[in-house]
Amino acid sequence: MRGVCALPEGRPSWCPGAVVLAGRGPVVVAEAAAGWAHRYRAYDPAQDRGLDLPRDLWEPMRVGTVFDLASLSKLFTAIVAIQQVERGRLFLNDPVRAHLPAFAPGITVRQLLTHTSGLAPELPFYERAERGAQLELLWRETAAPTGRPDTSYLYSDLNLICLQLILEQLTGRPLDALVREGITGPLGMSSTCYGPLAPHGVAATEDQRRPWAKVDRGMLRGEVHDENAWALGGVAGHAGLFSTAQDLAVLCRTLLNGGAYGTARILGAGAVAALLDPPGLGFGIDQPYFMGELAGRGAAGHTGFTGTSLLLDRATDTFLILLANTVHPRRRTGGSAPRAAAATRLARAVVRGG
Repeated sequence: MRGVCALPEGRPSWCPGAVVLAGRGPVVVAEAAAGWAHRYRAYDPAQDRGLDLPRDLWEPMRVGTVFDLASLSKLFTAIVAIQQVERGRLFLNDPVRAHLPAFAPGITVRQLLTHTSGLAPELPFYERAERGAQLELLWRETAAPTGRPDTSYLYSDLNLICLQLILEQLTGRPLDALVREGITGPLGMSSTCYGPLAPHGVAATEDQRRPWAKVDRGMLRGEVHDENAWALGGVAGHAGLFSTAQDLAVLCRTLLNGGAYGTARILGAGAVAALLDPPGLGFGIDQPYFMGELAGRGAAGHTGFTGTSLLLDRATDTFLILLANTVHPRRRTGGSAPRAAAATRLARAVVRGG
């Protein structure tokens, strides 16, 4: 399986640097880092290229580099929700308006987790500084959703933002505390947390400026890239977490083990099956665009806008984590071909290795 981690030096067309980690059973079979965690001081729109830092300030990518997980954060919110379901405090078929009265009738908690609520993909919370104004914008959408609930899949950050509000109302605890107490603490994932973080050892993301970005914040490193998560205080149901490949490997191993890791158990086996069985609760299932040849046999996972991805293949007890800083020094539509290629290498390596 070591061919899975055959990263070339560079790949500037997709990312300045990346970390790949692959495992099977209880073993991390291969891990590798290539390229740069921090190379550019700014983006030059006139020349459409990054402006390099002095060469001695380039920071190499390491297997322990911390990444802005972007939408991989959604998986943690989903797991916290299923923990509350296990405890009988939340029910998947609950109408959301039983918890958040501003919701239109007919939308359930399950539909938030499966992206079938009909809610718009996102809203410009970053344009409103006050919490009340942000919620007003959200309630306007939830009262009259863009799409029809339960008729089609419409991926939406709002689903997980609303789920965060439900969880915080139910428990009286903020989401970061629920993630820490329910997932990262018990599993010893000490490098996984919400920002802001000290920049050293963290992969840089974007020189975030208009017109290519939605706000003017400059080069980001250790601060959440997602503009809405930033506007919402850095802790959001859809984005905000930072982590390493090693920590994510622990989460993968836990889910493949039916919710247990060592002496810690964060979910029952039935709850894990609910997360990972089609259509998936928070997890995407059999998505060829980033799962390559692992798609089609029940593989589950997710991607993040900053260049992150995670996938699990229960059929072969394997997992793959690919973390890259594709938005450094600015966001582009780079596609997921390298993610799919790595997943295909894993699929073929397992077939060869048995």
